[in-house]
Amino acid sequence: MIYKLGSFIPNEKLVYALLIIFSFASVIALLKIFKNKLPADLGREFAFNGSLSRGKARGAGIVFIICFIAASALFISVAPEYLAYYALIFAGMMSGYLDDRAETPWGEYKKGIIDLAISFLLALTFANFNPELLNINLFFVEFKVMKWIFIAIATIFFWLMINATNCTDGIDGFCGSLSINSLISLIVIGALGNMDAVYTKSIVAMIFVIVAYLWFNAEPSTMLMGDAGSRAIGLFIGLSVLKTGNIVLALPICFMILLDGLIGIVKIILIRFLKIKALQKIRTPLHDHFRKNKGWSNTQVIFRFNTIQALISVLTIVLLVK
Repeated sequence: MIYKLGSFIPNEKLVYALLIIFSFASVIALLKIFKNKLPADLGREFAFNGSLSRGKARGAGIVFIICFIAASALFISVAPEYLAYYALIFAGMMSGYLDDRAETPWGEYKKGIIDLAISFLLALTFANFNPELLNINLFFVEFKVMKWIFIAIATIFFWLMINATNCTDGIDGFCGSLSINSLISLIVIGALGNMDAVYTKSIVAMIFVIVAYLWFNAEPSTMLMGDAGSRAIGLFIGLSVLKTGNIVLALPICFMILLDGLIGIVKIILIRFLKIKALQKIRTPLHDHFRKNKGWSNTQVIFRFNTIQALISVLTIVLLVK
């Protein structure tokens, strides 16, 4: 494994400390500097209370994802595998940022095709560098699958994670807090299993750039991550799940992200493509259903969804402990 600054620091704890400080401080500083350079949110007419976001700085994801890549390159690794990950996460971020800046939002199919291409390249990269992790675990029974079958499954998985995470970015602090919730659990699971210790540092870096962003995104927010942030975070969470060696862990560890976002995708498929009128009484994303139909406040949605996710994650971790 190849390192940069991290290789010259003999104390591992000091590496973590500097990584955390750099990740957090760089985002805080750059978001303050570039706040007025980011595109202004137009307010989403179709979203519940979407007009309240009108005029806020949008696309802050470009700042904290670049800071994440810089922190990772400086303190973690510049090995070919990691450089490929950085490039693809950057591509996911840029596709979202260009959509954030566009006067006319990109169409669903255009974004879907771009997401699928990036997802395929990330799945291919992971499979080539991690042949020992091409496993599917069901009820503690492990199945080794063929490389190309795994790539196909991983491609679909990354695409779903991108879009599910993107759907959670509808309430101040919601996407960021849920993502951190899942990432912390993945660190614990990685410590219990065989996750590469170097990659664990990448999760720490991602957590703290999101924490710094939440400083500006806590309700009432002044900045929004936009597709630039949510799409890149979705890719990274998906990659982190694969690094545990068990893609199925996404179901419990990312349960609330997947539930909140994917129910909308299922609804669209049923109604638009299969002509099945289903889930019509459920507003999507699911957090909007609870805000409008059930009368929950933003704080209640964030706290309750995160509490449910934490409970599911803890139970999963307990079951995994041997």
